[in-house]
Amino acid sequence: MTVEKVDVTVADFDAHFDKLFATAAGEDDGGGKVKLLLFLADRYASSSLTWCPDCNVAEPVIYEKLEALGSDVLLLRAYVGDKPTWRNPAHPWRVDPRFSLTGVPTLIRWDKGAAAGRLEDDEAHLAGKIDAVLNAAGN
Repeated sequence: MTVEKVDVTVADFDAHFDKLFATAAGEDDGGGKVKLLLFLADRYASSSLTWCPDCNVAEPVIYEKLEALGSDVLLLRAYVGDKPTWRNPAHPWRVDPRFSLTGVPTLIRWDKGAAAGRLEDDEAHLAGKIDAVLNAAGN
């Protein structure tokens, strides 16, 4: 089983999302992959760490769970920008009704054209909660 990671920013998100995730609500996309969105803070150029401490804690736990899942996974990692960009209340992913982000990291399982499971920043590092999202609708 494989984990395919696609990294995007606000600027190129829609093109990737539409290509990889878009199906009408209730319609099976037929891909057979577990489709996840992981919204993260931007990484510092000098390291592999992000400016968000919660992201740095959650990422390794999420990746470990994905590798152990036993299913093919498509993970769209969406980087929200630097801290001032993210703090803007008009940030595109804060106001987009599909996501309505309030914090990072946020992990969303996407199934049949809609969110089928979600973990916010305060839960995204909890192994049991990650398992619940990974095993949400569609399995």
